[in-house]
Amino acid sequence: MRENPLENIVFCKKCVESNQRFMGSIQHLDTKDNIKQRASIDDGICGACKYFESKKKINWAEREKELIEILNKHRRKDGTYDVLIPGSGGKDSIYLSHILKYKYKMNPLTVTWAPHIYTDIGWHNFQAWQKMGFNNELHTPNPLIHRKLTKLAFVNILHPFQPFVLGQANLAPKLALEKKINLIIYGDAYFEKGVGGNLYSISGHVNKALFHTNSEDLYFGGIHITELEKYKISKNDIYPYMPLKNKEREIEKLTVLNLPYYLNYNPQSNFYYASENSDFKVNPYRSEGTYTKYASLDDKLDNLHFYTWFIKTGRGRATEDAALEVRNGIITRKEAVALIKKYDGEFPNRYFKEILEYLDLSEENFHKIIDSFRPQHIWKKNKDKWELKQAVWMKN
Repeated sequence: MRENPLENIVFCKKCVESNQRFMGSIQHLDTKDNIKQRASIDDGICGACKYFESKKKINWAEREKELIEILNKHRRKDGTYDVLIPGSGGKDSIYLSHILKYKYKMNPLTVTWAPHIYTDIGWHNFQAWQKMGFNNELHTPNPLIHRKLTKLAFVNILHPFQPFVLGQANLAPKLALEKKINLIIYGDAYFEKGVGGNLYSISGHVNKALFHTNSEDLYFGGIHITELEKYKISKNDIYPYMPLKNKEREIEKLTVLNLPYYLNYNPQSNFYYASENSDFKVNPYRSEGTYTKYASLDDKLDNLHFYTWFIKTGRGRATEDAALEVRNGIITRKEAVALIKKYDGEFPNRYFKEILEYLDLSEENFHKIIDSFRPQHIWKKNKDKWELKQAVWMKN
């Protein structure tokens, strides 16, 4: 079991978020340990809830005017691409790309970093997205290298999505510079979900933390970049995952926006919009570890990713979904607590055999690795069963 300095577990009084939540998405590319920075909850209220309170005072008509002014600066009249939209074909990227093209009359290029293993519903939705009338650049990383990096990330830092997250985050600015597109817009934002650990600044300009001047500071899957050759991973192999260097002057030309800063919407409304305007489909069953059916559908490793969250933080996918729905007024906190008690931390059985094959691990080794990452302040063992020491439903 792992020691952790954040032993005082606190839950937000307004939603159900925990101060154990990771801040941000890349989770510390420049360190071996990806679980050091966590959420802050001040006076019993998490940063995301405070942000949602501030949203009530926002003049959204004025915010939309700001958005239109930015779009007008980048709009091209010759039919060439004027905005880059990273996405997978989920509800958020469908909503974002559709309104930019058909409401705001932009000419977007969509870009996708391929999942580890496409689900049937994920592939369907990806195709449905493009059939709405979009060009797409699909980047599929070298499968041999990606599997190696994913296994290293799982074994060393229990973060099997780290290589995917790195590739996904760094593909967009690289492609934007290559295609001479100076505007990137994301349909999702960490200040909406989390606690101040947003990947891009709320104001809409590139966060220089994305870019590293010294590649010697970088770790991949807990392995220092200079040690990757021991795993038969070369510098060329790792290039797609590398961040840009901030000495490149072209970076200053990039404007990166989070659409939720300018338009007031939520994941559920995006789901309805995607369903009405495309052939977007939801799972015929709820996603493991939560009660929803319409988010993070495209990768067979998705459920494992959220399960590793639960192991390292004691809060999983149901907490993530429920906290956001409480903030958006869709469910009450009492309902959220009940849903978390019922679904949070559910084991990812559906694709488990394929996951073991992909990671080249036995079931025994898989569970040994999982158990080695359980923080002492979060977990206790009762006979042969692991139990949470604290949970939001224990305090209600």
